[in-house]
Amino acid sequence: MKLFKVSTFFVALAFSLCTAVQAQEFKGLDKSPMDAAAYPASYKEANKAIKVVYSRPQLNERSLEQLAPQGKVWRTGANEIPEITFYKPVVFGDKTIKPGSYALFTIPGEKTWTVILSSDVNAWGAYSYNEANDVARANGIVSTDSEPIEAFSIAFTGDDKNATMHLAWGTTRVQVPFKL
Repeated sequence: MKLFKVSTFFVALAFSLCTAVQAQEFKGLDKSPMDAAAYPASYKEANKAIKVVYSRPQLNERSLEQLAPQGKVWRTGANEIPEITFYKPVVFGDKTIKPGSYALFTIPGEKTWTVILSSDVNAWGAYSYNEANDVARANGIVSTDSEPIEAFSIAFTGDDKNATMHLAWGTTRVQVPFKL
């Protein structure tokens, strides 16, 4: 009986030491948390046509031009390149895009933003952007709003045949059309 108590003690001690060594530390919240936007936008509609997963940088008293300079390729958010997934064929610009996942880049401009679908998924930032991997490009129309938005945001509107992806940050708004 004494042997059983001693071996039980050592098993318990070994288990407690293993779990202490195996403990995982978790980082705090990311300053640019990930988010997702989908079309149709209603959570009641499970049959999505488009979904974008992206990170939401904050202006933090900086200008949009500092964070997404005009005329330069931008990753369209923060951290990893946003991934846009099409669950059925869509027309983007003048090109039909096959279902699948693509990287989403933009080139900000004064009146239009060039919106780029690229095969370069799973990359960080726009540092490795390669124009040779562009799948399609389209123009997004720029407008302004009097209500500034602190955190970069993406949303969708539309109907059965057309969807519009809206990019918003600061007072800048960009509309990107898709045909379904």
